Formats: sequence, C-alpha cells, structure tokens
Amino acid sequence: EVQLVESGGGLVQAGGSLRLSCAASGFTFDDYAIGWFRQAPGKEREAVSCISSSDGSTYYADSVKGRFTISSDNAKNTVYLQMNSLKPGDTAVYYCAVRDAYPVRRVGVRPADFGSWGQGTQVTVSS
Repeated sequence: EVQLVESGGGLVQAGGSLRLSCAASGFTFDDYAIGWFRQAPGKEREAVSCISSSDGSTYYADSVKGRFTISSDNAKNTVYLQMNSLKPGDTAVYYCAVRDAYPVRRVGVRPADFGSWGQGTQVTVSS
C-alpha cells in the first residue's frame, strides 16, 4: 500500500523559510514522480513543484520559481520542498502525491494525474 506522510508545515512570518518533507513507502523508490500541491480555502488545488526519477527533471509553478526548491533523498525515500522568501499568498494546505515517473518539465503537472496522496500539512505565512 502506497503511503505518503507530509511534515514540516507551520506558522512563519513573511520572508521566512520552511522545509516540507514527504516520506514515502509502499512502492519502489526508483520509478516515481512526486509532486507538491497546495490548496488554499476557496481555491482549487494547484501544482507547486514536482520531481521525477525518469530523467531527474523538476517542475516549478511560476509563482514559486526562484523561491522553492524540490529535492529527493532516495536512501530515505523522502522528497523535500525547501520554501524560502515565503509570502502570505503561499498560505495553504500542502500535499504530496505520487505517480509513475515521467518527464515532468516537458509535460507539466496536473493534480488529476496523481493517484496517491498524503494527508496534507498546513503552511501559514503571516504578514
């Protein structure tokens, strides 16, 4: 059974940093695309970032480019999202999700294409 567990959320002031972790289990951690998504109240879930084992490619939404960095530690079966220069607009519940590997930078990332999801972690950025 695929399991994803997010951690690292919290309350931070604008300009601050957080690192989210997505601990994965139940699948072979050498064929995956793991994405970070977020959903703010009243808004649709949106893709934030994604990393794929197929070609090592990464994807970032325009709104987070230059501020967020996704990385993976295959030895720990964990994907991280380093979030710097946080803004109040980054406030949301952040989820990680997994699907089979594909070239995420070329193809893009859609929440509907990801089948297994974690429970989410709240990120709140105060002004």
